[in-house]
Amino acid sequence: MKEIINTGFKVGILGGGQLGKMLALAAQNWELETWILDEAPDFPAANVCSKFVKGSFKDFDDVYNFGKQVDVLTIEIEHVNTDALLKLEEEGVKVHPSPRALNIIKDKGIQKQFYKDQGLPTSDFEFYPGGAAIREAIDQGIIKIPFVQKSRTAGYDGKGVAVIRTEGDLDKIMDAASIVEPLVDIQKEIAVIVARNEDGEIRAFPAVEMEFNPIANLVEFLFCPANISEAIEAEATKIAKETIEAYDLCGLLAVELFLTNDNDILINEVAPRPHNSGHHTIDSAITSQFQQHLRAVVNYPLGATDATSPSVMVNLLGAAGHTGPAHYADLDKCFAIEGAKFHLYGKTVTKPFRKMGHATVVDTDLDAAKEKARAINQTLRIITK
Repeated sequence: MKEIINTGFKVGILGGGQLGKMLALAAQNWELETWILDEAPDFPAANVCSKFVKGSFKDFDDVYNFGKQVDVLTIEIEHVNTDALLKLEEEGVKVHPSPRALNIIKDKGIQKQFYKDQGLPTSDFEFYPGGAAIREAIDQGIIKIPFVQKSRTAGYDGKGVAVIRTEGDLDKIMDAASIVEPLVDIQKEIAVIVARNEDGEIRAFPAVEMEFNPIANLVEFLFCPANISEAIEAEATKIAKETIEAYDLCGLLAVELFLTNDNDILINEVAPRPHNSGHHTIDSAITSQFQQHLRAVVNYPLGATDATSPSVMVNLLGAAGHTGPAHYADLDKCFAIEGAKFHLYGKTVTKPFRKMGHATVVDTDLDAAKEKARAINQTLRIITK
């Protein structure tokens, strides 16, 4: 690959959401051109990238024609047209992560089978073609309550997941091709973000602990460092590194993990791109996850992943009952909180529980950071006027 720090080197990104925006912002310091493909020029990344191309990352022709114009092609979302990526790769375009890995990851059923085949730890699971088959299996005693149903495709931010704890939850069952897992008894959910470049260099960020919104089933708070032992941290990091090697993947891989009550670590699922569980690294690590992803996909040496301070990230979610132009109520009060760093994504429309931004609180004391982050969560309301 040619030297990248020169005029005109183009990094193509499929997807123009907040992850694309933060990738483009990270690239600006290195004189990398960022080209974004997405459907509308009012998406978050459009105002900060070098060139916005209108089109669909799910359409073969749009992805293929876009990819022919860039030097390396990457993603901010898994659900892209991998047939076009395979053709581009055959024609010499560098594509990271590989479309073969994407084809495994974007189907949660194939993803789970991959872990089983590779000898990587994960929970038990069964395949079901739809809701009727799941209900029949419950009636026959094959599926025991409690359990979790996950749609095999198109799930994100808690969507495509149904947690069935009691018979009163059975109306949550989705009519979609799914996997069903027993509801694992866990202490907590943790995540490790790991990066790998073409030379095979691998670096992992410190493990983080996640706390979920009980209604939307998406991450609300993230704590770094995670409250786990050194032995658990080492094992989680080892699993994450083994997983990115098994996928033969270049770029970032966010590995979400269950820590069970027996101190076993199980892979829940992965994301082959910058991830919500790494947003804190912008403000509290030597290298941010976005810088690291760019380093990996252009095959530069990976950056140090050490944390510079304890931190807590809080997702800034749209308020329930509000859909329309976004208004950030009491944001000024939140800006008065010492150590709080705000990242608003620039989405023009707020919706209930939509990720509209995040804040990272840095502090020498993690408990103090947690208190400040909860104050932000209770104070800021993203509403419509």
